[in-house]
Amino acid sequence: MSTSFRRHCLASAIALMSAGASAQDTAAGAPPPATEARSNKLEQVVVTSQGRKEMLQSVPVAVKAFSARQIEDAGIKSTQDFMDLTPNVSFDQSFTYGNSFVVIRGVSEINNADSPVAVVVDGVPQNDQKQLKMNLVDVARIEVLKGPQGSLYGRNAVGGAIVIDTKQPANELQGFAKLDYSTGNTVDLNGGVSGALVKDKVLFRIVGQSKTSHGLVTNSYRNAKADPIGHDNTLRAKLMVLASEDVQLDFRASTNRFQAGASWDNLIRDGNLNARYAPTSNVLGQSVGGTDEFTFKADVETRLGTLTAITNHTRLTEKFASDGDFSNPDDPLGGIAGPLSRGQGKDRRIRMTSQEIRLTSPGDRPLRWIAGLYYLAKDLDWTEKSYADTTGLPWQYESVPTTRRNDFKNKASAVFGQIEYDLDPLTKLAAGLRYDHDARQRIDLLNGNTTVDAGFDAWQPKLTLTRKLGAEALGYATYSTGFRSGGFNTTAADNPVFKAENLRNLEAGYKGSFLDGRLSLNAAAFYSHSTDFQYFYIKVLPGPVLSGRIGNIDKVTIKGLDLDFRYLAAQGLEFDGGLGLAGSRIKANAAEPATVGNHTPKNSPWKATFGAQYSTALGQGLAGQARLDVEVRSRKYWHPDNVLVSDGVTLLNARLGVRDARDRWSATLYGRNLGNRFYYADVNGKTYNGWGAPIDAIGSRGTPRVVGIELSVKM
Repeated sequence: MSTSFRRHCLASAIALMSAGASAQDTAAGAPPPATEARSNKLEQVVVTSQGRKEMLQSVPVAVKAFSARQIEDAGIKSTQDFMDLTPNVSFDQSFTYGNSFVVIRGVSEINNADSPVAVVVDGVPQNDQKQLKMNLVDVARIEVLKGPQGSLYGRNAVGGAIVIDTKQPANELQGFAKLDYSTGNTVDLNGGVSGALVKDKVLFRIVGQSKTSHGLVTNSYRNAKADPIGHDNTLRAKLMVLASEDVQLDFRASTNRFQAGASWDNLIRDGNLNARYAPTSNVLGQSVGGTDEFTFKADVETRLGTLTAITNHTRLTEKFASDGDFSNPDDPLGGIAGPLSRGQGKDRRIRMTSQEIRLTSPGDRPLRWIAGLYYLAKDLDWTEKSYADTTGLPWQYESVPTTRRNDFKNKASAVFGQIEYDLDPLTKLAAGLRYDHDARQRIDLLNGNTTVDAGFDAWQPKLTLTRKLGAEALGYATYSTGFRSGGFNTTAADNPVFKAENLRNLEAGYKGSFLDGRLSLNAAAFYSHSTDFQYFYIKVLPGPVLSGRIGNIDKVTIKGLDLDFRYLAAQGLEFDGGLGLAGSRIKANAAEPATVGNHTPKNSPWKATFGAQYSTALGQGLAGQARLDVEVRSRKYWHPDNVLVSDGVTLLNARLGVRDARDRWSATLYGRNLGNRFYYADVNGKTYNGWGAPIDAIGSRGTPRVVGIELSVKM
């Protein structure tokens, strides 16, 4: 690579950071000032999910991408928000403040195991389930890749990958502040500042957020909110050092601390998932925790390409205590453990260190490639507590007897590579391969440090053929694979080790642009075969003590469709939406033969989304915007026996805002779940190896109606 070319790249990068609202920034995700007339074409979104910057419509992968402008227009503030807008993806929160479950193309997340999606934030894999739920502040781009992405993203990308990039430091001094007040006396305050310590050489960006809430779900026994947020505070800092024409160094540090409610599940004695039951626990649960993270990234231009090294160290803690039977002493039937009221608690302390090194060839050659190595060391100290509770009075977590304590160690390593070759000007062939190895160990710290070892590994190939079908369209065919590591249940009794999950996927897709760039239409049909499909259930052990368990379903098939569109009907009037179909069926299950032919746990056969947005000048130096989003969810099958099924639900969100035409301030009214539809975000009940008490299910209510106002200023 010539010195003049490197100088040009460096100058261009600095110009882009300084320009703020240039056309290039808009493609990369920054919103344009309101004074700029909206283009008569759709915004061109840049994605990086395949290891290099590419236009969304040229990437042969089913990707739902959100630019910075789209994030702001749709009011995306959390993981929940963008997943609600993505067909064939669902995201639900339950049990503790940091707990969440994502389901993508029928592959579901489960408690105490690895995620079915690889989550990458600013280039760093998030290697714990508790890292997926996050507040999104100052985000430049979100990409949701559907289908297994094992060859590039490795283990746990069995269902797909989520890539989130926060905004980079700017050369010129700039800042912002936002205040959000909504139902439940919820206050969300965030802001940031960016600029240069040494112009064109050392740039910084600091962002902070603080959130509190009285809560939205009422415990009818205690006559108090069960899901308050005492505080959720985050501080994130970035430092970019342009050391030379060929070297860029990035430092990123963040810290988070939270205190909130926990375990606001309610009893569903009759199995009626449409009845509006309320939590009746005599103990109001509480969760506390936080995350500290430091990342160092170096990009070095060489003759072969860009050498990238990413080092990350993360410490994560979460401690919760709550009612264990979801009932109270005044209930003659008791809870899921019978008439005796019980409590429960868990303490998770995690340390993770990861290192990735990869070499990426230039993107302007007929033969392009990526090669890399990855290593992760993870240590999880897991403590469980159980206690008799008949008073309902506040109690001290530390004084509760420990029932189980394990140290889970995980050392993972991988080698990966991908090659793309232009067979001719219209046809491209890409091949990827990755080998992942997981060495896991469980040490029982209460039983003589008894140690159990297990190893899991897999080769994950991928092959894609892409063909241009004219200047504005392409078709592709893909064979891809995914691997989710196995692991240990928290007790040595019955099924102490659960197996790794492997998935093979065949997919055919189409991406096209029409009407001179005003309409984009993307479609992908897929067929997947999963072996040892992982799922979660609850068992009552002697005591009685509740224990979450992970099991395997021998064989599962999933077939479906992803369809999404964007349409600029007129200047300022835009529509978007999509449809996701995912028919996931059990084909073999030795543990429960009667479930063969049923839907897999947490499967929603289909989901549709539709959005309409209108922007216009209001005069007097003002601009207005209105947006409507509709999400239609199908029925949801919670367990392999398909006995507990939630009916479909339609959720309606709306936004109405006004802003200064120079984009210096804005005010927006918004509402979520405006119809106040009742639904469950999570349900557990009598299933294989389930509890024996006279309770059909427990459920965690989804978010009820929320209305609020946002105020923001920029400088």
